[in-house]
Parts: sequence; structure tokens; C-alpha cells
Amino acid sequence: MNIKRLHHVAYRCNDAKQTVEFYQRHLGMDFVLAIAEDRVPSTKAPDPYMHIFLDAGMGNVLAFFELPNSPQMDRDRNTPEWVQHIAMELETMDELLAAKASLEEAGIEVLGPTDHAIFKSIYFHDPNGHRLELATNTASAEDMQRLHEVAPAMLEEWSRTKKAPRHAAWLHQREFS
Repeated sequence: MNIKRLHHVAYRCNDAKQTVEFYQRHLGMDFVLAIAEDRVPSTKAPDPYMHIFLDAGMGNVLAFFELPNSPQMDRDRNTPEWVQHIAMELETMDELLAAKASLEEAGIEVLGPTDHAIFKSIYFHDPNGHRLELATNTASAEDMQRLHEVAPAMLEEWSRTKKAPRHAAWLHQREFS
């Protein structure tokens, strides 16, 4: 198998039009296409939906389903809110700070920038309650190579102990030096 890229990632939305307008206005995404059916093609279930697709850059597509006949959408209460999110990359820290200012000016609450040692990011929510992250990379190629090299050992240790391995502690030690 040779996966080329993600074709699209799909989430649910409360209102397709409101969702398109939010992503166009605040994230500059183009509205690519919409598909609407009265039956689900894969299951043949009679369940009308609007499926919208947004251009997230470089061939990436973010999609949403509006499902008017389903119970009101909610989040998984067994998963902390910060876990499930959609992260998108910006080129520079200046762009990240400008995005934060623009979002706040539009009345959107923004958390951050948060320093993750290899990238910095801000967090906010779309009108559906989905947590969004805008990030800009700050790591060197050497840092990323070191992280790649220790990833298998970290995963193995985590699998056995369920405690945070210290193989990449050097990243966060820089903050305190």
C-alpha cells in the first residue's frame, strides 16, 4: 500500500452554512464542494445530510456533515476536551500572532501561544465546539531527527509502564537553562 495523503478528514457540524462561513472568514479556507443526499451511499440508510468540503491547503481537505435528523451533536465526555482537535500549520510565528490577533478581534477566545518545544501554537473553538489549533514549527532538522530516533524506544517504554518516558526530556530542559 502506498498512501499518498489524506483524502479528507470529516467531522460533524451543527450548521453547514455557518461552518463554511467561519472557516472562510477566520481561516481563509476555500469552499470546494458540497454533496447532499437523502440516503447514505455506504449503508443505504434514509438519512439526509449535507457534506461540505474545505480546502485546508496543499491538497488537504477538511470536511463536515450536517445531519438534521440525528440527535444534537455532543462530544465524547470520556475524552478530555483538549485531546480531540484539528491542528493546522502556519509558516511563521508572525503569522501565528497575526492569526491570534485577528481571531480575538472577531470576539473568539484564544489560548496561547503555547510552546511545545518543537512548535508553538494557539487554540480556539469553531462554532460547532471543535477545538482548533494553529501551529508553527520551531524545531531544527537535528531536533526532529533525534525525536524520530527515540520514538520507538519511547513507545515501547510507554507501552510497558504508562509513564512518560524521558528520552526527549532534553527538549523541555532548554526552557529552564
